Amino acid sequence: MATLSKSITTTQVQQLAPPKVSSPGQLARRKLMKNRAAMFGLVLLGALIAYIVIGSFLFTEEYANHNDLSIRLQPPSREHPFGTDPIGRDILARTIYGGQISLIIGVTAVAISMLVGVLIGAFAGFYSGRLDSLLMRFTEAVLNIPSLFLLIIAAKYAGDKIQNFDLFGREFSGSLIVIILIIGLTSWMYLARIVRSEFLSLKEREYITAARALGVKDLQIIFRHVLPNTTAPIIVAATLGIATAILAEAYISFLGLGVRAPTATWGNMLEDATRYIDTAPQIWFFPGLLILVTVLAINFVGDGLRDALDPRTLSE
Repeated sequence: MATLSKSITTTQVQQLAPPKVSSPGQLARRKLMKNRAAMFGLVLLGALIAYIVIGSFLFTEEYANHNDLSIRLQPPSREHPFGTDPIGRDILARTIYGGQISLIIGVTAVAISMLVGVLIGAFAGFYSGRLDSLLMRFTEAVLNIPSLFLLIIAAKYAGDKIQNFDLFGREFSGSLIVIILIIGLTSWMYLARIVRSEFLSLKEREYITAARALGVKDLQIIFRHVLPNTTAPIIVAATLGIATAILAEAYISFLGLGVRAPTATWGNMLEDATRYIDTAPQIWFFPGLLILVTVLAINFVGDGLRDALDPRTLSE
């Protein structure tokens, strides 16, 4: 009898216990996993990263840059699964090392744009007044500069003046630095506006007023209390920015003004294909396909993150 009473009491307590509440991070992760397009994009990105990482153990960069005119313009075969380019280089090996540089350009350029955009947006939104007006007028001025035109001019006249450099045992073209800097320094404006609007809203919250009353310094409030609450739009903007940077590099490389030899990218591989579009389609098909798949995958993930991190839908 006592055991039955105890059992009933335990059941009643369990029924009266409050339901388990998920954190915003758990809700966002659950919502992201339900997004089929986003998960498909993550799978594609994982496959692409595995392709360029594992491939670098199978082929050396020296092999990727080795030319042999006796096998130029070979179609796909067992020895060369993606065929060879106009000077006899293996396209498969070059897409592996070219993919590494394309992703490095995208990630590094976005890191620069995030740094500049977050700082300008944070200070403009937090301090408002004259500083806000000054920074926003500067942002609008940079926004009116045609970034692609500036990128072409800078790559043409400054890319050749920087010598090639060695890093991690690999030789990189000096034009790589110019392209990363120009893409990064001309793509921060939209992020700055997003961060500014978030700061204008968050700085009026009660916990910010309490921090000020306690004498917390402005920089601590900005970077420890306000900025962590703006990570969702920053993550989404950064994810989509990587795809934009990869496309920007491909644009100018296709025009012959991008990253120069010996460094391979998917973009400058397309430059070699302009004269062989009909006779040797393997030259443009494989790097073009990789660019397409990468950009689509990043956009799928970015759209999924935007929906998952939207505070208006986290409770759904």
